[in-house]
Amino acid sequence: MSSFSLSDLEAIVARRAAAPAAESYTAASLAKGPGHCARKFGEEAIEAIIAATEGDHDGLVAESADVLFHLLVVWKARGIALDEVMAELSRRTAQSGHAEKASRPKSP
Repeated sequence: MSSFSLSDLEAIVARRAAAPAAESYTAASLAKGPGHCARKFGEEAIEAIIAATEGDHDGLVAESADVLFHLLVVWKARGIALDEVMAELSRRTAQSGHAEKASRPKSP
């Protein structure tokens, strides 16, 4: 098992975001705005879905890594920290999934 964590990845995204766009894919993506970052995240999510439905284990592993990376880039673009998301997950997992979902406000 790897000791690499999402916190490590978040730190790498932050470091790369601070680099010149000509030298950093992350910085170049962020320079194009949150919409661009979100679309790229969506593309990677679709590729992960395809790998999952096709039973492509190695493809799903690779695409999942892309999904996590691009999600952290989207969060960076929108000023969301991993700790915020983890706190929300902690709050939600304090009860059963059915109870948590039932407690959400209903959409109009």
